Amino acid sequence: MSTTAVLGCVWGDEAKAKIVDVLAVDADYVVRFQGGNNAGHTIWLKDEKYVFHLVPSGILYPGKTCILSSGTVIDPFELIKEIDALKEKGISFRDRFFIDPRAHIVLPIHRELDGKCEADDNQTLIGTTKRGIGPCYADAIARVGIRFGDLFEKENLTQRLKNLFSYHKYTVENLDKQVTDLMEIGTRLGSYLKQISYLLHKNNDKNILFEGAQGSLLDVNFGTYPFVTSSHTVVGGIPIGSGFGGKVDRVVGVFKSYFTRVGEGPFPTELFDEIGERIRKQGNEFGSTTGRPRRCGWFDAVAAQFTAMINNLDEIALTLLDVFSGLETLKICIGYRLNGEKISEFPYNSNDLTKVEPEYIELPGWKDDITGIREFEKLPVNAKNYVTTIEELLGIDISIISIGPDREQTIFRKK
Repeated sequence: MSTTAVLGCVWGDEAKAKIVDVLAVDADYVVRFQGGNNAGHTIWLKDEKYVFHLVPSGILYPGKTCILSSGTVIDPFELIKEIDALKEKGISFRDRFFIDPRAHIVLPIHRELDGKCEADDNQTLIGTTKRGIGPCYADAIARVGIRFGDLFEKENLTQRLKNLFSYHKYTVENLDKQVTDLMEIGTRLGSYLKQISYLLHKNNDKNILFEGAQGSLLDVNFGTYPFVTSSHTVVGGIPIGSGFGGKVDRVVGVFKSYFTRVGEGPFPTELFDEIGERIRKQGNEFGSTTGRPRRCGWFDAVAAQFTAMINNLDEIALTLLDVFSGLETLKICIGYRLNGEKISEFPYNSNDLTKVEPEYIELPGWKDDITGIREFEKLPVNAKNYVTTIEELLGIDISIISIGPDREQTIFRKK
């Protein structure tokens, strides 16, 4: 058995889904261990676009088993829509898609609570997707949540819904209909129920690929709090969210060649000029979940060194290098100054992070279209120099380079 984790190492949207897709060829199981349908994973395959919000990206490979484990939160109504849309494209889920009964369920009340919080002037605006993810995780911690395994027993489900509404001081409306709707969902999804920790333990000769959602700088503990998601997006979230007790053999951290962020929160290298707008247009930097334009900025080696450390990365996948074609000069942030003093650590305080002054190095760009190149040595000299500079700054090999959205537009620097 071998185990590989693919983790976003910035603020999400690092093109993880493509890296999962190209590595899934060697996997037996592809496992989501956290997050919900606030994720938006996009894959291009033979000029057809697939957008995943809950279903693991490995579903595009026939015969691969795809899993939503206990650390995920599931909007069952949206999941059914996603499954049905993929089935219409000829993708089979029979005996190859499973959901852990411990995974918590996102309910309409969670979306309502999320929207109210984002609209409250007395609350810090986070810029969530308003999909109810945070309130669902909060209810799980408060021990009033509904889990996937609760959708199959009417009396228990009814009482748990009453508990949840009472906790939020909501009047229960149409309780019988809500119970009926959720049990109907349970009937449709019931064939997918399986205790994932047992499945992974019993099949210890299989190759497992863990698919992260969001990014390390959005981790509820290690991210730019409070502008974070509500789950553990780092490598330590894998055993918590999946019940897998073994060692992860290979941790692949995914970085964009530039940084992006959606929603609120500090972003030291953010660009507010025509270069930032050009990167946004060339990189099609609009959220696959919300459609919101992403904030764009230069690669930040200080932040990257921090996320590489907390994830104990073995190697890096660098994506969207092709977006830089045509730019004369590129920059990489190599240090921060706070209140005029050079600091050596990534700040834990978001207020401090908004005040830091980035220190940059400049590198020459390239004009060539690189989307058709498949070997590292055939890249333009300045493109190779940009890659190796990041390697030197982080002290970690960049083993995969993405130079376009399609599965084939990938450079592998080692087998």
